[in-house]
Amino acid sequence: MRLLRHTTALLAGLLLTGTVLAAEGSYGYQENVEHPGIFAMVGDLVIARPMLAAVTAVGAAAFVVSLPFTLLAGNTAEAGQELVVRPGRETFMRCLGCTKSGYGRKQQDEQI
Repeated sequence: MRLLRHTTALLAGLLLTGTVLAAEGSYGYQENVEHPGIFAMVGDLVIARPMLAAVTAVGAAAFVVSLPFTLLAGNTAEAGQELVVRPGRETFMRCLGCTKSGYGRKQQDEQI
C-alpha cells in the first residue's frame, strides 16, 4: 500500500512539474525578463534554486579537492571562478524568475 501511495505521489509531482513548465512557456518566461510571471518565479524557487545551490556545493567540494593541482598549475583563480563563484552568483545574485544574474532588473538592463 505504501508503494502505491509513493508511486502516485511521484507521478502527481511529475505531472504538476510538466504543467508548470508548459504554463511557464506560455506566459513568456524568456520573452519578458523585466517582469517574470508567477510560474517563472515558482519554477525558479522550487526547481532551479535548489539545483543551483547543490551545484555550488559540489563545485566548492571539487575546488577543494583540486586545490593542490591548481596551485601547482597556477590556475587557482580560474578554477575558483568556474567551480564556485559562477554557480554561486547564479544562485544568490539573481532576482526570482529572472534569467540573468544581478540584484536589480535595472542593473541588468544597463549591463546589456
